[in-house]
Amino acid sequence: MDGMLSQEEINALLGGADTGSGAEDVSSANSEVMLTPEESDALGEIANISMGTAATTLSVLVNNRVDITTPTVTYTTMEELAERQETPCVFIYISYRVGLEGKNMLILNERDVKIITDLMMGGDGTNLDAELGELHLSAICEAMNQMMGSASTSMSSMINEMVDISPPTATRVDFGEEFPDEFKNLIDQTFVQVSFKMEVGDLVDSQIMQLYPMEFARRVYEQFRGSAMGADAAPEESSAPPAPEPAPAPAPQPQMTAPQPEMQPQMAAPQMNMGAQQQPMAGMQPMYAMPPQDINIQPAQFQSFMPVQNLNGIAPENIDLIMDVPLEVTVELGRTSKSIKEILDFSPGTIIELDKLAGEPVDVLVNGKFVAKGEVVVIEESFGIRVTEIIKD
Repeated sequence: MDGMLSQEEINALLGGADTGSGAEDVSSANSEVMLTPEESDALGEIANISMGTAATTLSVLVNNRVDITTPTVTYTTMEELAERQETPCVFIYISYRVGLEGKNMLILNERDVKIITDLMMGGDGTNLDAELGELHLSAICEAMNQMMGSASTSMSSMINEMVDISPPTATRVDFGEEFPDEFKNLIDQTFVQVSFKMEVGDLVDSQIMQLYPMEFARRVYEQFRGSAMGADAAPEESSAPPAPEPAPAPAPQPQMTAPQPEMQPQMAAPQMNMGAQQQPMAGMQPMYAMPPQDINIQPAQFQSFMPVQNLNGIAPENIDLIMDVPLEVTVELGRTSKSIKEILDFSPGTIIELDKLAGEPVDVLVNGKFVAKGEVVVIEESFGIRVTEIIKD
């Protein structure tokens, strides 16, 4: 029948209507595939925190600002990805080996991978002519290893358990060609797709996706939920009274309330009679001690400092105490300024012109301070300096 729907198709479209066993089969299949709203929200929050930490790591690697937006959680299959993905992409496999057991996949566009790897290798992110090869895949694996390593640290704090990953592996996938062998067993599988918008400076404005197998997504949620429930239960256990042991002990109460009338006059005693000697009650330490009245208190007296005599440049005799302190004497032939490019061009035989003229006195510095001028002399086989002028402040 041209243009006519079959009864099974009508039942599938109606969904919630009471159309017999066919509708029940569809709803039960969806319940097995779909996550609950709580599971979906938790997985999105975990991915949001983890990828936020990973973005910080990536910004250091590429020396550019990296922004990753709040994720959206949907569902997809390999066939749907093949229909949506127009250009070749790179699949990066992340295997969790400690804390969590399972795998997920990161999907990046081929162009984004080239930009990121070019930035990592010191380029400006515009070298996109070369074909995607082993160098690009190795570089993006290293970037993802560090990114997902930092994301695992964040995940560890959320589930209160150490999380570690194996080194990632990367594969170039072109859905326009024949389906890769490693994906043939995943064609019928439904994945949880967590999508982020990623911006790297002004070079990348694209989408990055994480694919979670349904079983692994639920496992992540269960560990996150178990950790949250354990954290909520811990304060209740610690705050619960251990037993009614403190209640049937009324004996300390009269001892705590009886001394109060006597403590108040004691605190007011310094105002009424400053000379009275305060006596602490038996079994208690005095709250403060009143100074005895017969203490002789006098102002401090110091001898006057003798002025240092000016002996026409001759230091006082106490300078003998530091006569053996070594000082660094430097003779500066001259100075000049060069750019980094000019310095990198230095080679044996390069002549550097200084700011001193031939025959001009050189500078003598002591611990970096300019103190004298002199001329260069030769003493046997060594250079020396003859001081010609002392510089006075």
